[in-house]
Amino acid sequence: MSDDDPYLWLEDISGEAALAWVAERNAETADVLAADAGFAPLKARVREVLDASDRIPYTTRRGAYLYNFWRDADHVRGVWRRTTLEQYRKDAPDWEVLLDVDALAAAEDEKWVWDGATVRRPAYDRALVRLSRDGGDAVVVREFDLARREFVDGGFEVPEAKTRIGWVDADTVFLGTDTGPGSLTDSGYPRTVRRWRRGTPIERSELVYEAEDGDVSAWGYRDDTPGFERDFVGRSLDFFRSETYLLEPDGTTVRIEVPDDALVHVHRRHLLVTLKSAWLGQPTGSLLAFDFDAFLAGDRTPEVLFTPDARTALAGHSWTRHHLILETMRDVSTHIEVLTPGADGAGWTRTPLVGVPALSAVGVVDTDPDVSDEYFLDVSGFLQPSSLHRGHIGGDTEVLKQAPDRFDTAGLTVEQYFATSPDGTRVPYFVIGPDHAVTGPGPTLLYGYGGFEVSLTPYYGAVTGRAWLEGGGTYVIANIRGGGEYGPDWHQAALRADRPRAFEDFAAVARDLVARGITTPDRLGASGGSNGGLLMGAMLTRYPELFGAIVAQVPLLDMTRFHKLLAGASWIAEYGDPDDETDLAHLRELSPYHRLAGDRTYPPVLLMTSTRDDRVHPGHARKTAARLRELGHPVLFHENTGGGHAGAGDNEQAAHNSALVHTFLRRHLT
Repeated sequence: MSDDDPYLWLEDISGEAALAWVAERNAETADVLAADAGFAPLKARVREVLDASDRIPYTTRRGAYLYNFWRDADHVRGVWRRTTLEQYRKDAPDWEVLLDVDALAAAEDEKWVWDGATVRRPAYDRALVRLSRDGGDAVVVREFDLARREFVDGGFEVPEAKTRIGWVDADTVFLGTDTGPGSLTDSGYPRTVRRWRRGTPIERSELVYEAEDGDVSAWGYRDDTPGFERDFVGRSLDFFRSETYLLEPDGTTVRIEVPDDALVHVHRRHLLVTLKSAWLGQPTGSLLAFDFDAFLAGDRTPEVLFTPDARTALAGHSWTRHHLILETMRDVSTHIEVLTPGADGAGWTRTPLVGVPALSAVGVVDTDPDVSDEYFLDVSGFLQPSSLHRGHIGGDTEVLKQAPDRFDTAGLTVEQYFATSPDGTRVPYFVIGPDHAVTGPGPTLLYGYGGFEVSLTPYYGAVTGRAWLEGGGTYVIANIRGGGEYGPDWHQAALRADRPRAFEDFAAVARDLVARGITTPDRLGASGGSNGGLLMGAMLTRYPELFGAIVAQVPLLDMTRFHKLLAGASWIAEYGDPDDETDLAHLRELSPYHRLAGDRTYPPVLLMTSTRDDRVHPGHARKTAARLRELGHPVLFHENTGGGHAGAGDNEQAAHNSALVHTFLRRHLT
């Protein structure tokens, strides 16, 4: 392990020498992978999936309209559009195009990437549109007139920054953005919240709240629920802890006194609190309900809506007008219930949500909590294409859309197994592929993430199906610690100095796959991105003998400098603080970049990143590739010039990246 870093110059994102090095590496990778005979047809097959006109156009209800953002072969950058429910029920709805991002990009000679829009309620007549240059997290904001389908001349407009903005009323917004020195936290996010009135320069807008420099960010929003209009502000102390305040009309604030690691949600008269640590006699992972006004007055008597057990965790919740839809996971399988508060806010009742198919992956897509008890559900499975269901609680359901099969599932099965980690923990994982009792060991791709309480749940992966499963490969998803599959405790078990627990879990799954005869080490590949890229770096440097190939996308790899690069300071709560000598000891031990050695044998590696990734710095992948090359190890590197943290800004780039990955894996594992 070495602390020397001769490759700091590769952290200069747009430096001439660094970009020349990137161009050389990209050319080398293209010569190997893009020149492969199977690359072009594979890319075309993937692009066909991404551009398919019969995909489900998922929507968000805003008043009378269902809004959708859509990309296909004719709309590379996409169109923002809307239609009515009556039209949406048709096979070919009549869509009203609001904004054509391709036309805008051409007119302004900018590589605009859509980042969403906040529509003003209750009139639904104006929107705050967010546009990113080539896929970065930083955006420009412009006010848009929905009736005229054009940007508002002289309307709200914010220059490029990692901005937070939301409507207060027709002529006012809450704004957090870069207004110069002191306006951003050390993590690069807004430190202040301003009440910005139309026609007022941003720098003269009213300052209503400030966070500390060392916080992750500050935020403010208006709850415009009719009859319950309230303003809230708050600050994220780190990635997992926050403080939320009710902002009174006179500018004073009243803190909602819950543990700073709890999640707070206010809806009408109800305060919902999701616990990340024990509180009021209730265990970690519980969901509690309070009367909001009574809580502010000091009442701490909760209505317990959910209590976890060793196999069951809270997955999410969504309000309709009169009910709460509760999503839970039992061994990573989703269950949905409807909870209904009594007339006085107490005595909640619960029933299963009717019309939900058994043995499916189910998720709430949209509700309209101010207006009705309507809900939209996505129902799918690893081998089951998505269907979009619409219903009213207590009423009938209908299937609005059904996606077609995108890949051949003949002979494929889905199984869930459990590996045993070195400390005895049972780690679940899903195996999608042929029946190995018949076929014997085969090429297998193991995917993981293991961080930030992110859960990896079943889904229909059309790209993976075409690019990997159809060719005889097996795909495996590991639900390792660090994720949220079993609630906050599952996440916290792999925090900071305990991060190796996630690595050990993933390695245990790899060994279990071999023990079950599903694959062999030389035919087992691993992939992950972002925090999952750190996981891949750990597999490379700690368990190289378990894998035949490794792919790390937009990876985090230098754990001694991550906090100095772009948004890295916001992840200190997850990993530790390199400026703290106590934390630095375990971070240096975790850091894949610093663990690379010349006297070890590593499997072939493909490192992928983006020049425009303004979240995880491309220097992580660049420096690691350079170090591997220096030590004589097999490594390929590809850096997309755009795309941001997603690694791709359009379907062409996404298809190209996918074809690179799967061509690399096929060459080494089949």
